[in-house]
Amino acid sequence: MDLVPTPEQLGAAAANVFDRVLRGGLADLRPLPTAIVDEGPQRTVRRFLHSATDVSRSGDRDRSPATDVSRSGDRDRSPARDVTPPPPVLLVPPLAAPTRCFDLRRGCSLAEHLLAAGRRPYVVDYGAIAYGDRNLGIEHWVDEVIPRAVAAVSADAGGRDVQLVGWCLGGIMALLATASGTRPIRSVAVVASPFDVTQVPMVAPLRPLANLAGGGVGTLAYKLLGGAPAPLVKRMYRLAGFDKYVLKPFTLATNLDDRDFLAQVEAVDAFMASMLAYPGRTFGQIYHRFLRRNDLADGRIELGGRAIDLADVRVPVLSIAGEGDGIAPQAAVHHVAELLPNAPAVRIASAPGGHLGVLTGRAARGTTWRLLDDFLAATAETPEQRRARRHLRAVA
Repeated sequence: MDLVPTPEQLGAAAANVFDRVLRGGLADLRPLPTAIVDEGPQRTVRRFLHSATDVSRSGDRDRSPATDVSRSGDRDRSPARDVTPPPPVLLVPPLAAPTRCFDLRRGCSLAEHLLAAGRRPYVVDYGAIAYGDRNLGIEHWVDEVIPRAVAAVSADAGGRDVQLVGWCLGGIMALLATASGTRPIRSVAVVASPFDVTQVPMVAPLRPLANLAGGGVGTLAYKLLGGAPAPLVKRMYRLAGFDKYVLKPFTLATNLDDRDFLAQVEAVDAFMASMLAYPGRTFGQIYHRFLRRNDLADGRIELGGRAIDLADVRVPVLSIAGEGDGIAPQAAVHHVAELLPNAPAVRIASAPGGHLGVLTGRAARGTTWRLLDDFLAATAETPEQRRARRHLRAVA
């Protein structure tokens, strides 16, 4: 709003306040309908659907993923379709973050955007983490959860290769799973995924504390807690955006007439309120290997008694950094380009937004999502498939 608001601005602000206070809010937080295609420990794979009608038609698939495989395959090969559908897209969230990061609100949902673009998006949901899960390490997700999710998505889409899109730690885990041999993966896009923590300003003053007694102080803390509880995770995210958190009342007051802005703030608040916990062993690996030793900076990390090397990634990769990201600054994110010598193509890009905003902020609709669209389209086919298609066109 202007310093001296116009009558139109005052009217819009009054309507927004009324709807926020008396009508339950401004953001449309209804999640997109989904169908379950696979379930397992710390894994529920869902396919996003266009409407509630699609949900009822997918009822059999919810109860029997195996039945859905043949039906999905038939649809993909249907002669009524004169264009080969694009590969399925599996959205990979980080641990401790709910899957609504990909479906924040109607009108600002990456999953909704992918559907509108004619793609077939899926998401892997890890569910709530309990104290009994404290012995699970990152290798559980890299070796079990993500590979099984990829296999389920491929089967549901008629055996097609899968394109991965991961946010934050989800992007790191997606690349590690790819490097360790998960198939069939066509390409990997990572958003706000840091690979060199020495490039994260907020981490620098914490590293001496983390190294106290060889890291023993921190180790004792997360072992006693069984991990990082959800309230602690939420406070860590707020700490990363401390300046925005402190200035939030002023920012809201000066944007009372901007309905879309207020709806976005409301959706982000709902997302933050639903943060989950980290398992103890996983949090310990992040603490010791990422924070203290910066293991990922050379592209190799020991997980589950073996080394995983990002040099073994042999599919195209896109890495997008947020220009205002305090958790994963551009230098920390773009470092991944140095770790993928055998990837056939590596694209590096930046877009407006902080850690969540670069993925699903209002500006992401015209920046990050367009970058993803271009990358997904460019990597929809293997070079062999592209040559075969051109040959068929030439002889037709």
